[in-house]
Amino acid sequence: MPINTRRSNQALHEHHERFISQATRNTFAIILAGGRGTRLKQLTDFRSKPAVPFAGKFRIIDFTLSNCVNSGIRKIGVATQYKAHSLIRHIQRGWSFLDGRFDEFIQLLPAQQQIDETQWYQGTADAVFQNLHFLCRYQPQYVLIVAGDHIYKMDYGRMLASHIEHEADMSVACIDVPLAEAREFGVMGIDGDDRVIDFVEKPEHPPSIPGQPDRALASMGVYIFNAQFLLEQLQRDAATPGSSRDFGKDIIPHIVPRHRVYAHRFADSCIGSGQNPYWRDVGTIDAYWEANMEMTKVTPELNLYDRDWPIWTYQEQLPPAKFVFDDDGRRGMAIDSLVSGGCIISGAEVKRSLLFSSVYVHSWASVSDTVILPGVDVGRHAVLRRCVIDKSVRIPDGIQIGVDPEEDRRRFHVSAGGIVLVTPEMLGQGAAARG
Repeated sequence: MPINTRRSNQALHEHHERFISQATRNTFAIILAGGRGTRLKQLTDFRSKPAVPFAGKFRIIDFTLSNCVNSGIRKIGVATQYKAHSLIRHIQRGWSFLDGRFDEFIQLLPAQQQIDETQWYQGTADAVFQNLHFLCRYQPQYVLIVAGDHIYKMDYGRMLASHIEHEADMSVACIDVPLAEAREFGVMGIDGDDRVIDFVEKPEHPPSIPGQPDRALASMGVYIFNAQFLLEQLQRDAATPGSSRDFGKDIIPHIVPRHRVYAHRFADSCIGSGQNPYWRDVGTIDAYWEANMEMTKVTPELNLYDRDWPIWTYQEQLPPAKFVFDDDGRRGMAIDSLVSGGCIISGAEVKRSLLFSSVYVHSWASVSDTVILPGVDVGRHAVLRRCVIDKSVRIPDGIQIGVDPEEDRRRFHVSAGGIVLVTPEMLGQGAAARG
């Protein structure tokens, strides 16, 4: 390649990077983090779904927040509602490093009945509408609206560039799914240029991707709006009798036939997942357990060791994990597992498991295929198989969990896939301080 051509290409690349950087600085992100997470059963008795711990040291919301920060979007509002205490505490502890002097911040937006004294957030669109005064204060050019309860790594800057290139009023991030699975999502019907021409919520007969009759584009709940357009649509929807104030049920179906809405394919902005873009909705006990177990594989699909796209979180100061005793039958060891800081494996065996911080596994205990949240104490000779153990549980000496399904169902919650969820209350230990 001639030198002049290389320089020209480099100049174009640098111009593109500056353009995206300017666009992301003019973008305000609102993270919807008020979900109840009822399908996670007792795991969300004391915390909202975005606050549920994940992958040894993170919370689910850390992935969305990290995507914003790594994408260069540093004006962020987090709309909270249900059981928000631990989520708010986590954000205050772990996400205070942005510099307000440069208009970088994460602002908590709890439901405050600002529009109607008798109502909290009525839907996803209402959560944004009730905070329009805060949004308008910063006069952004674009608004990113994103759910805070999914696990994925995505460069929102690439999606923003696509939004601008298409001169769209709204863009929707989509994942490519088999047609048979699309019934669980909001599905985009598109033309050959990825313009959305139809949108249906959890359809019995989903529209397929042009040229791919066995695939469909499902909404990820990630939206980019032109700010003025969003303001107009939220005000219109708020004045519409009978609206449920929801993006998927009301806003998107209204604007698709009337305005420029484009689908953005997740594969075009996914970070570090190769041919299979990684996106998980860990909304059930089985899905939560499986996604955590994936982290123990030799090469997981989600790379937590990527220095170019780090996942930020609150980092408690803890000593290193410790493994003690090397006697026959009493050897402190962990195989194919993730073991976090502050853990002590004392003459016990841990296999294919994920231990959060400050877990103590006592001698002769056996743990396999299990997710253990922070502060759990596993007694001597205890056996844990295919479990999720909630924070601060004290596992009694000699107990066997995950061995006898019928016995487990009498004491604990057993999922459809046979995963046993254990909380302090189930063992008669009272409401331990957790979140």
